[in-house]
Amino acid sequence: MSALELLAILLAGVGAGTINAVVGSGTLITFPTLLALGVPAVTANMSNSLGLVPGSVAGAVGYRRELVGQRARIVRLLVFSTSGGVLGAVLLLVLPPGAFEAVVPVLILLGVALVIVQPRLSRYVAERAARRETESGGESGEEASAPRPGAEPAWVLAAAFATGVYGGYFGAAQGVLLMGILGIGIGESLQRLNGVKNVLVAVVNGVAGLIFVVAAELGLFGSDVEIDWLIVLVIGVGAVIGGFLGAAVGRKLPPLALRSIIVVVGLVAVAIIVAT
Repeated sequence: MSALELLAILLAGVGAGTINAVVGSGTLITFPTLLALGVPAVTANMSNSLGLVPGSVAGAVGYRRELVGQRARIVRLLVFSTSGGVLGAVLLLVLPPGAFEAVVPVLILLGVALVIVQPRLSRYVAERAARRETESGGESGEEASAPRPGAEPAWVLAAAFATGVYGGYFGAAQGVLLMGILGIGIGESLQRLNGVKNVLVAVVNGVAGLIFVVAAELGLFGSDVEIDWLIVLVIGVGAVIGGFLGAAVGRKLPPLALRSIIVVVGLVAVAIIVAT
């Protein structure tokens, strides 16, 4: 691989790390770049997943202030996201090529739609909950209006598992889907949810990457695909730079701007996938 090709991969890694920290879909920068350079698709997917892990970790570290007070929530979500990531990685190794990508555009569009309607739906859910408390003669005043700690709705946990499956298999716009799901199901600001999203994506990519390494090295599931460790290294360096850059920029964005970026990235992701 020439120096110019390595530079292209490095720059793609920076771009992917930046956009992953802000919203997600960085894979749609690195993966097409690798394909354009002639890297086999499955090898590119595995190497890309591994390479982007350090960038996701950097993005999570960059959002560490927004993660304060969310440890229990993150642990609960990680149980489901990680389980899904394991299943998704195994599916990549055992299913025929193209079996899962057929639904990718639908999933991304769903995530974009969730992000768009999230403020209205969140208000509706909050108002409905307040009415139920009033009608049932529950707590009043600050106790009624304060967010109730505890487990997230069951559908959020199930959706986190499904998104983990998707992330373990391919992962493009995994962050878009998570932001839509978390934004509707959890009463937190987008910035705090963005920090949670970065942690979930980092762990899912890391677990999937570990499975890919074990499968490639031991030849499990009949896999004879090799991981290109040079690509992993170059993407990883670029993704770390981009991760810190994205965290520094993303945390300063107002909710409307962040939401707009999520929508634009999601629509571009669909356009790229449909065109390829």
